[in-house]
Amino acid sequence: KSTLLRTLGGLQRPLAGSVVITGRTDLSAAQLAQKISLVLTDRITGNNLDVYSLVALGRYPWSDWLGGLGESDRAAIERAIEATGIGALRDRKLHTLSDGENQKVMLARALAQDTPLLMLDEPTAHLDLPSRIRLMRLLHRLAGELDKGILLSTHELDLALQVADEVWLLEATGSLHK
Repeated sequence: KSTLLRTLGGLQRPLAGSVVITGRTDLSAAQLAQKISLVLTDRITGNNLDVYSLVALGRYPWSDWLGGLGESDRAAIERAIEATGIGALRDRKLHTLSDGENQKVMLARALAQDTPLLMLDEPTAHLDLPSRIRLMRLLHRLAGELDKGILLSTHELDLALQVADEVWLLEATGSLHK
């Protein structure tokens, strides 16, 4: 599942075939970053990086060559922080966050990127059951409110069946079933 998301997100080449995004197979990394936000399972570490700064990194596809943020960038960051309910965390350092808080911060970074599609790899991994339910409900709510497509991989079939518009099952053989 992770390999599929990494391939769709342009982080690795397909073993066969091609990935077509908006009718094209030749999008640059910068162009792809304006179409797809990707949240992987890797935890971001940076003892001196605070939550606001990490969320702001989501704006890199839209910033100038120095990475400067304009008023529209700051507004997108604030919308993402508000949508995910992490306002109280904005000044906290990343290493002080719980797994659940970290997941919300990574989601906020993806929302700040402001792409039509969000792809998340195991967003409920390492969370307790109440946190998994809250995160899945948040994703479902945000998809509707922000008109975003959300593609995620999960082992939480029961939660996926409750909140997803469509479920695909990937077998060990590589077969994909709707």
